[in-house]
Amino acid sequence: MIRRFLQRFYLVLIFILLYSPIVTLMVLSFNSSKSRSKWGGFTLKWYERLFQNDQIMSALYTTLLIALLSALIATLIGTAAAIGIHSMKKKYRTVMMGVTNIPMLNADIVTGISLMLLFIAFRFSLGFSTILIAHITFNIPYVILSVMPKLKQTNVSTYEAALDLGASPLYAFFKVVFPDILPGVSSGFLLAFTMSLDDFIITHFTKGPGVDTLSTKIYSEVRKGIKPEMYALSTLLFLSVLLLMILVNLAPDEKKGRHPAASGVSKRQAVSTFVLKKVVPAVMILLITISGVFYASRDKLSSDNQVIVYNWGEYMDPQILELFEKETGIQVVYEEFETNEIMYPKIQSGAIAYDVVCPSDYMIQRMIQNDLLAEIDYTNIPNIKNIGQTYLDQSRQFDPENKYSVPYCWGTVGILYNKTMVTEPVTSWSILWDPKYKNNILMQDSVRDAFGVALKYLGYSLNSTDLDELEAAKALLLKQKPLIQAYVIDQVRDKMIGNEAAIGVIYSGEAIYTQSENPDLEYVIPQEGSNVWIDSWVIPKNAKHKKNAEAFINFLCRADIAKMNFDYITYSTPNEAARELIKDEAIRNSPVAFPSAQQLENCETFNFLGEKNDRIYNQMWREVKSR
Repeated sequence: MIRRFLQRFYLVLIFILLYSPIVTLMVLSFNSSKSRSKWGGFTLKWYERLFQNDQIMSALYTTLLIALLSALIATLIGTAAAIGIHSMKKKYRTVMMGVTNIPMLNADIVTGISLMLLFIAFRFSLGFSTILIAHITFNIPYVILSVMPKLKQTNVSTYEAALDLGASPLYAFFKVVFPDILPGVSSGFLLAFTMSLDDFIITHFTKGPGVDTLSTKIYSEVRKGIKPEMYALSTLLFLSVLLLMILVNLAPDEKKGRHPAASGVSKRQAVSTFVLKKVVPAVMILLITISGVFYASRDKLSSDNQVIVYNWGEYMDPQILELFEKETGIQVVYEEFETNEIMYPKIQSGAIAYDVVCPSDYMIQRMIQNDLLAEIDYTNIPNIKNIGQTYLDQSRQFDPENKYSVPYCWGTVGILYNKTMVTEPVTSWSILWDPKYKNNILMQDSVRDAFGVALKYLGYSLNSTDLDELEAAKALLLKQKPLIQAYVIDQVRDKMIGNEAAIGVIYSGEAIYTQSENPDLEYVIPQEGSNVWIDSWVIPKNAKHKKNAEAFINFLCRADIAKMNFDYITYSTPNEAARELIKDEAIRNSPVAFPSAQQLENCETFNFLGEKNDRIYNQMWREVKSR
């Protein structure tokens, strides 16, 4: 009795562990609130928005199309290769099989980086074609290893007999050999298709701007905070797989040459067999055909009349891109990054020719020093007149002659706290080291922001290069680590809205949004001072559409567009004409969005500290994160 109970308890526990995350995800897909910890009522709007979301739909189409094409081509090449290897002498066959196994044993990251470097060396433009080539490359060994066992089982004498009877080699192969190896070919195709659908690492290194698969799209969403539309998509994918599994298990085991009805199979089983064998393949072919038509009709990745934009995640109203395309006829290829440190290597490598990028102050300084930026022709940006002179003057700290950058957004880094969880006044960074708030503190997952907080708390400059001061900051961050709930980037916003933490280090623009969602949240710039930052638009030196980039920057500087963007992202705008359009006086004069000179008295702008000091910062940050 006890044994049976334990067996059932164990089974129930396994099911809970396996399926509770999926059930949670499905429930969230019907939650009208964006917060994961707050139920806002039942809704289907996320499913509606899913099919209206061009980026997610494009990622789905790309995934299906690449998976099918790469599987088909890899199956053809792999089958031919397997036949060739099988016909070799034993010692050569052994060598070739060893070579075939190497890509499968190799780490995906090595394969991905190797292929990326190969494409760059041959001056391939990273995009759809490079992903397809990469997927074909890593799929071929799986096909070879699926077909080889079946080739070993074939009877060579039967093939030779067909030749003796007058059949051509090709006819004999398809009539005698191919039927025997077909199960291996089918298995290879399905394995290649599955591996392609599931791949992330190799795709990540070989993709270009404007091209995403579901894996890379989901990864980028996780880094900046998953949108509810992704819950809806994941729910639909799970239900699709579940339906296929049910059909597979309901399908009867038919004897060869017999109709289901002849063997006493029920009508329901016959229907499920029909659906599995006829409808499902037809639906797959239809989806792939739609994907092909979608790509055939899309010219964003090949047209010269385009602008390739590289911006922070959730840092522009999507409608602005549509308005720009409609008004100018210039197509926008839009890609996002999470940190300056992720963005910089892609610009430095020159692997992708972005036309306009939005780095932060110190990174712009670094890019200027390394001759990565083109001078902007301000005759093509008449709307620069709307940018306040104060912000142009501040920009001279990293762009001395204002030759390379146009201010886009600005703000501060401060503390966001929940007034129901934190009762004492918050005026200092010291609260981030208070043991009372253990597991209730969110810290920025950014080397300069994290060290900036520690350095300012210690009374040092956030641009310090003194090793003793940096070691002291590192020791302080290590002391803080046991108190930290998580190192986050954009996720701090959702966690604070959902009351999942008491205190978080956050950018002022995010603070404005969180306060609109949760009135218990308060933002403060600590008395020790902080970082005042400016994100600006720049044009890389290898940009292929410089005039289009300048037209894009000019469009964003237009007062109504800058106001529209401010309403969406809630980050402070340097556009004085746009600020005048803000009707709500409380927002127009908000101390969070537009702090006073007194609040900014001890604040500094990040500077680029040189490659050597940059390595020191990164090494120390790795030590903090790894301990």
